[in-house]
Amino acid sequence: MSGTDKDMQCRELIAKAVCGRGHKFSQMTHTITPANTPSTILGCWIINNTFQAEKVGSTVEVRGSYDVNLWYSFADNTQTEVTRERVNYTVVVPLSFFDKNCRGDLDVHAHSVEQPKCVRAEIVGGDVRVRVEQEYAVEIIGETKICVVVCDSCHDHKEDFSGDYDESHDDFDDFDSADLLDDLD
Repeated sequence: MSGTDKDMQCRELIAKAVCGRGHKFSQMTHTITPANTPSTILGCWIINNTFQAEKVGSTVEVRGSYDVNLWYSFADNTQTEVTRERVNYTVVVPLSFFDKNCRGDLDVHAHSVEQPKCVRAEIVGGDVRVRVEQEYAVEIIGETKICVVVCDSCHDHKEDFSGDYDESHDDFDDFDSADLLDDLD
């Protein structure tokens, strides 16, 4: 009786999958106090960005640090100096999607979409206020269960799947896998 519904079975597979995603653009302001009172800011740049990500509740916290390098003139613009200060930061990334059915140990991956950069530096008294922009995308990867239909003998069913397919069909453009999650509950 090959080729009948009796040959068809469902199997549950455990697979690693992206179970959550998030994205965050952030701006921060840091106050740098140089050794000398600045007259003019000649340049400011951010280097050596390092970070780690961790899921905390329903968000992902990206914790890291970078060096703020500030080049400025002082003593009525007669001398220059570069000040470097290590700055720690935390960016809380909200999750736009998270599958609570995900199981096992979760791996959190963060990617710097836009590296930290100085967008404004201004003298305020004897200090310099530095505004930094950065952007992160995060993914949470964990184990999830998927159900597939299998048959005992695929050779008997080859003719069922050998037809011409119209790949330009628009039915798949409106497909939303999130709707399937409700059916699984």
